[in-house]
Parts: sequence; structure tokens; C-alpha cells
Amino acid sequence: MMHQNIARAAVCASVLACALPAQAATFSDTSIGYRYGTEYAEPFNPKAVAKDIINFNHISGYKYGTNFFNIDLLSSDSVDPAGAGSSNGAQEVYVVYRNTVELEKLTGTSYAFGPVRGVGITGGFDYNTKNDAGYNSKKRMLVAGPTFMMDVPGFLNLSVLLLWESNAPYSTFSKVSTPRYNYDTHAMIGAAWGIPFSIGALPLSFEGFANFIDAKGKNESGGDTAAETNIDMQVMYDLSPALGVAPKSLKVGLEYQYWKNKFGNNSDGIAGPGAFAKTPMVRVEYHF
Repeated sequence: MMHQNIARAAVCASVLACALPAQAATFSDTSIGYRYGTEYAEPFNPKAVAKDIINFNHISGYKYGTNFFNIDLLSSDSVDPAGAGSSNGAQEVYVVYRNTVELEKLTGTSYAFGPVRGVGITGGFDYNTKNDAGYNSKKRMLVAGPTFMMDVPGFLNLSVLLLWESNAPYSTFSKVSTPRYNYDTHAMIGAAWGIPFSIGALPLSFEGFANFIDAKGKNESGGDTAAETNIDMQVMYDLSPALGVAPKSLKVGLEYQYWKNKFGNNSDGIAGPGAFAKTPMVRVEYHF
């Protein structure tokens, strides 16, 4: 019940966050999506996990920059159980918010140089909760740092961020609750992109993100964490013209996730192959 309440609260917060700045937005794109794969991985679990993921995404511009808000609602199959001895799959909510203030819009002075069209300051947070049997993550993370907006068709943003992360897991196997634990402050180099292209008359786009995250010191158990590489990319086809609806309103495509040392767990250590995800997916998005 608590998990369901958190999910409802997160959805309500996302709708409110989109509604409040609507009148001041210089542009806005909101979508609901679905993706599915059978080769997801979870640390300390050697078996491939199938997941259904419902996604809510919003990005908008305002006078001084941009807002980005995303919620993933993830449902695993029974290979990633909801509790010790449960035959139900785990459920997870993962929320990401980023706000980027563009210095040119703030000061009236251009910060363009070379291939960089602009510079911004990004801040935001990650939030998750999961009811799996082993870890029951309750991640909280703040991020801040500069973002460089590259001069390309579509967009390509490169960020150098500091991360302040904590967690307070609860194991349903051992019945042990860990007090909220703060990892070392650590750095991340991140990229996010959406590049339109076409093959003949096919309207396509190459989209995704890549995060290269430094090790974050010791974990809650005193073990060493490992540096992460998390790349999630997709090629999307704009199906809208074929259906006679507004362009870019319905997109379908193929997605691939490469995530080594997931959540800082060393895939060459006791976390095993479950800390190294190599996951193909199908994806569909409706934009409104």
C-alpha cells in the first residue's frame, strides 16, 4: 500500500510540476511511454529479469532555461521478487528532475565558443523506491554542475555534475533496516541527446543519455563501490505521418541499455553478472 501511495504521489507531483509553469513556457513536450525487455539485470541476482516500464516525461523551456521531469514505473517478473518467498515481481518508482539555467538568457551575454552554443548551470534530484526482496532501495540524490549545450541539429547537452547520494535499504531476507547512509560526494560526466535524421523518407531520431559516474567510496556494508557506465540509447521512428496525426505525436523504436557496475556494485565482485546490464528493449511513446 505504501508503495502505491508513493507512486500516486509521484504522478500527482509530475502533473502539478507541468501545470504550474505552463503559461510561461517557451516550449513544452509531454509524453507517456512504454518499454519492455527480457534481459534486465539486478545486482546479486544472476538471472535475467523481464520488466514492463511505464514512463511519464516532460520537458519545457522558460525565460531563463529548461525543466526536465521524468518518472519510470517499473514492474519486474517473479525472477526479481517483491519480497522473500514472494511469487510477485518487484515494483519500483524512479523520479528524475533537472533544471538548467542558461547563462546567456540570465545575463544577456553570449557564452558560445567553438562547438558550444551555450553554457548553463544544472541542478536537480533523483528519487527512487523499490520493494524487491534483497535491497529495497530508498535512493535520494542531489546533483549540481555546469552544462554545455552543443551546436548540433536537435540537441546534445554535456554536463559535469557533483552527486550527493544516500540510501536507507531494508532487506526482507535478513529483516535488517539500514539507517540512511551518505556516500562520498562524487562526480558524473553526463550526456543527453536527441538528434533527428532520416533514411530515405523514414523520419527517425537518435535519442538517449550516457552517464559516467565515479566510485562513491564505501557502501553501507563497508565494501568498496565501483565506477559506473550507464548508456541508454534508442532509435525512434515517427509513426505519426503514416497515421495522419500530428507530427511527432506517436513514436516507436528500439532501445538498448548498457549499464556496467550498476548502482556502484562491482560486476567482477560479489554482485556478479547482475551488476552488468545489456538490455535490448522495444519502446513506444505518445506525445501531447
